[in-house]
Amino acid sequence: TIPLEAQRLGLEAHASDLNPVAVLINKALIEIPPKFAGHAPVFPGLAETRNSWTGAEGLAADVRAYGEWMRDEAEKRIGQHYPKAELPNGEEATVIAWIWARTVPSPDPAFADVQVPIASSFLLSSKAGKEAWLEPIVDRQAKTITYRVRQGGTKAELAKAKEGTKSGQGANFRCLMSNSAITTEYVRSCAKQGKIGDTLIAVVVEANRKRVFLAPKTSDTEIARSARPDYRPETPISPDRRAFTPPDYGMETFGDLFTDRQLVALNTYADLIHEVMNEIISDSQNSKHLSKDERSLSNGGKGLRAYAEAISVYIAFGLSRLSDVQNSLCMWETSKTQVRHLFTRQAIPILWDFGENNVFNDAAGDFRTSLGSIVRVLERFVPSSAGVEINHDAQTVRLPQGAVLSTDPPYYDNVGYADLSDFFFCWLKPALRDIYPELFAVLATPKADELIAAPYRHGGKQGAEEFFMSGMTQALSNLSVQSNSAFPATIYYAFKQSEVEKDGITSAGWATFLQATLDAGFAVVGTWPMRTELANRMRGQGSNALANSVVLVCRKKDATAEVITRAEFIRALKRELPPAIAELQAANIAPADMPQSAIGPGMGVFSRYKAVLESDDSPMSVKTALQLINRELDEYLGGIEGEFDADTRFAITWFHQNGNGKGDYGVADNLARARGISVESVKHAGIVES
Repeated sequence: TIPLEAQRLGLEAHASDLNPVAVLINKALIEIPPKFAGHAPVFPGLAETRNSWTGAEGLAADVRAYGEWMRDEAEKRIGQHYPKAELPNGEEATVIAWIWARTVPSPDPAFADVQVPIASSFLLSSKAGKEAWLEPIVDRQAKTITYRVRQGGTKAELAKAKEGTKSGQGANFRCLMSNSAITTEYVRSCAKQGKIGDTLIAVVVEANRKRVFLAPKTSDTEIARSARPDYRPETPISPDRRAFTPPDYGMETFGDLFTDRQLVALNTYADLIHEVMNEIISDSQNSKHLSKDERSLSNGGKGLRAYAEAISVYIAFGLSRLSDVQNSLCMWETSKTQVRHLFTRQAIPILWDFGENNVFNDAAGDFRTSLGSIVRVLERFVPSSAGVEINHDAQTVRLPQGAVLSTDPPYYDNVGYADLSDFFFCWLKPALRDIYPELFAVLATPKADELIAAPYRHGGKQGAEEFFMSGMTQALSNLSVQSNSAFPATIYYAFKQSEVEKDGITSAGWATFLQATLDAGFAVVGTWPMRTELANRMRGQGSNALANSVVLVCRKKDATAEVITRAEFIRALKRELPPAIAELQAANIAPADMPQSAIGPGMGVFSRYKAVLESDDSPMSVKTALQLINRELDEYLGGIEGEFDADTRFAITWFHQNGNGKGDYGVADNLARARGISVESVKHAGIVES
């Protein structure tokens, strides 16, 4: 978004990234639209529907039209895998989704040949007045389990249905056949032996503009099992168990995350991307805007071939979005009675029961819907200048002469970008490797050089921090030397979790990042908090969400910087911080944002010097400097409050803002962090509930 916004301001945008998925996204944002700005669409009959086409409107119209052509072709080829369902009255209805539960053999030897469901819920709809749930019908003599759809029900029945066969946290369940315990160890053991299966437990259809739930028939399962995919992604899933748990349960490759029917659908669309290119080239022959230039997009082409490739890139993103909602880790959302996509957070967790969307249902999970949001973005593009995106790492990238730097680096250990990107890379590669061969020449996205603090790659937390610190210092040093000294550089940092240490709470990533910035030769002259996350997403994710971002405003450090003592640093803070804070207050900075805003002028003092020496002549750490800055801030803002302990100072500030009312966790986290404590410690003190 940074280069996109720069381009919207009329600036020439240059961007780079090590991750090929990120590079492809940025090419689609800033590089491709200017090449074909103002062009009329080439799909037969479309150009004549309007007198003029501005920005990327023509491009968007073609993406929609050729995407629709692909959907029609796909339905001809694989529509038999997605039949209509028969209602109790004999009428037919479109299936919205099939709901599946994973299964394991019963741990009871008497029923060892029975696959029993390990389902986290049997609830189908929790909408008030429209409650629906599944009642398992267990026949121990016949050794069968079938399902009956129930409407309404008592609170006790609904609560029991909501539990499914769960028995505690994690992979702990109870066997429907014998009521014996199914432990996590047993489930993992079944996974190693390839004994985890799945069973269809419900079919959801659209009838008379409402959701109707049906018990599955044998034919429903048989049709699903009849799908035979030609391609199954074999890229292994990350060994980082903090965010990737499916491999513990037998799903070791990205191909294992999809049902065979889903793989057939995704394969079909990937194949059609190659076919649609020939259609576009054929339809483009009479275009007034496109030359017969045979060069590809990757070679700077702007003619027929490049245009066909451009359409294919956006359609491939439609496929990529489709994979997010067409996999076996998509939850059935009972409150909305629809399938929820996988990536609601930056992780791939195991799911015990899942919803499989009908890929031709004209709703979420349909290619038309996935592509539609991409088209809506394109329609709004009005490219005013050229953009350039290259595949390169930040440590050695060369910037254009006189470049003004604005960068959003990785956030320490918060997100495993490359590990997550492989999910999409394995579908983008077969679709687009002929268009961008240099991007897709690798088997998977680069990991070794990715600049994040991933403990599993570097032998633990210490090795990961050292790797991040040295790499970030090198990257920022490289950028600092090349950036335009007439303008400040802006560097983004996003806060997430904090970690408790013996002397209070500190964000290791934040302190490490600031240290790398200073070591790179930058002086921090300002820090501006920005609300960057949607409020509804924050509520959903709690303390693991990114609360907000801080923009560091930096300038190159003076080469003649001197060394001072701790006492001199504190005197400088007392002298310079109060007027700087008064300016921030005059600018209407919210009290919750003041601690992060005050870091700017405070670090401006700290980073102005070559070093601040402690009493033993060791250089002061960034962490210590932050604590001193926050102490001075508290003394200035609190007056007598500065005499109180940190928990009390938190309570006073909270009361000023909220009285005795509730507030966002992210705000509380900011206030607590600034005082060297955590929300948990204030909770432990009995002051708040969190």
